[in-house]
Amino acid sequence: MQTKQVIERWGMFELTLLGPSTGNPYKDVNLQAVFRYNGREQTITGFYDGDGIYKIRFMPNVVGEWTYQTISNASELAGQVGSFTCSEPSAGNHGPVQVKNEQQFVYADGTSYFPFGTTCYAWTHQPEALQQQTLRTLQSSPFNKIRMCIFPKNYSFNKEETVLFPFNGSETDGFDWTTFNPQFFALLEERLLELQQMGIEADLILFHPYDKGRWGFDRMDADTDDFYLKYVLARLGAFRNVWWSLANEYDFMKEKTMADWDRLFLIVRENDPYVHLRSIHNGTKMYDHQSIKFYDHTHPWVTHCSIQHWDVTLAAIWRNQFKKPIVIDECCYEGNVPQRWGNVSGQEMVRRVWDGVTRGAFVTHGETYVHPEDEIWWAKGGSLYGESPERINYLRQILAEAPKNYTVMPHIYDVPTIGIEGEYYLQYYGLHQPLYRTIELPEDATFRIEVIDTWGMNVVSNEEGMSGTCRIKVGGVGDRAVRIVKMK
Repeated sequence: MQTKQVIERWGMFELTLLGPSTGNPYKDVNLQAVFRYNGREQTITGFYDGDGIYKIRFMPNVVGEWTYQTISNASELAGQVGSFTCSEPSAGNHGPVQVKNEQQFVYADGTSYFPFGTTCYAWTHQPEALQQQTLRTLQSSPFNKIRMCIFPKNYSFNKEETVLFPFNGSETDGFDWTTFNPQFFALLEERLLELQQMGIEADLILFHPYDKGRWGFDRMDADTDDFYLKYVLARLGAFRNVWWSLANEYDFMKEKTMADWDRLFLIVRENDPYVHLRSIHNGTKMYDHQSIKFYDHTHPWVTHCSIQHWDVTLAAIWRNQFKKPIVIDECCYEGNVPQRWGNVSGQEMVRRVWDGVTRGAFVTHGETYVHPEDEIWWAKGGSLYGESPERINYLRQILAEAPKNYTVMPHIYDVPTIGIEGEYYLQYYGLHQPLYRTIELPEDATFRIEVIDTWGMNVVSNEEGMSGTCRIKVGGVGDRAVRIVKMK
């Protein structure tokens, strides 16, 4: 019996057991544990960690005394019993992120969560020094979510050899699709914990098309896909800061059909006892000369929309179509690479983030500045050189001060507006540069009206005691927002 431990709410309890190492334990040995608290039960699947070591990880969500008992087809693993105490969460631990309503997210403890993410696809496949630099950069950045791949990436500016892979084997000798590499997962888990300590959600991309025949991870058969997914879910599901992105640019993976994606989604849902967020990300190739091929986000197994599109003004259409929170995870990147998707200015990046947010969506950052060693943030991490992050942080601070139950208000105003009628309004003018605007406010209350320079990151005018028909002096320049707050 294990010594009783104290695990904080939404922390991770880990049970380590010794068992059989002959044959193929990844395939041959089944291990589960039933966790019990005050009449409720949760059955959690364990995993093989190599060298005869088996682990079961559990994220308790209720404070109190928990007990467990293992179940296995291996006698030395079956019937193990024990208990632990779940304590109150520590500061900064708000639990997993969940969907709040059709527009927003919230932590499990009710704290509002506004995703201000960035993209860093293959940063955990880089040399240790570069990974450490990425962590230092994230520590001082405004980002609280990162999109990252589990599999390595063979793509522009990222073609170096990879040392560790999820499966045992190598690029030269091929891979054993029936066994996993615990060393690979141990490194990934270390990075996930480091992100967790910084309050950053890890949006893990489970599949992607950027293999191009090099390793074969993009064209595994259905049985191997399912085997891989169940192992990942068993190993990583107890990390509270994990999200599941089924794929990046799923529609570029020609070996998989829509039925395959439905099956994989269901595997994730059925094997994740913690109900982490689930999405899938589209490419931007035009189909039938008309539209981009979105997955059907109305399916109940999709929790939110992860969208790639350069036009963030379409957020209202997607929100009405799918009735779920919209995260525009790719709207082009700040940078100067030759590819069309990676060379918008910092100012344009900031405009798109502001425009998307005030239309009721969230917009993910990315950076692709040419680097002499190809250490480009979007691919490998490292350092940030662009002008948008600090201005995205300014918006994040503004949104943190907004009412937590704000809504989109497109039916009232002809510019993107979020807020609460009669209480709070945040409007964004973007490229438009009116000298003044007129807005109708309630007569029976007074308001403070601020004109914000979203690029300069300051309030350029502030008028208090306003009510009724108000003429707002915007200034006749672009990159302006207006914040209107009811005075006490």
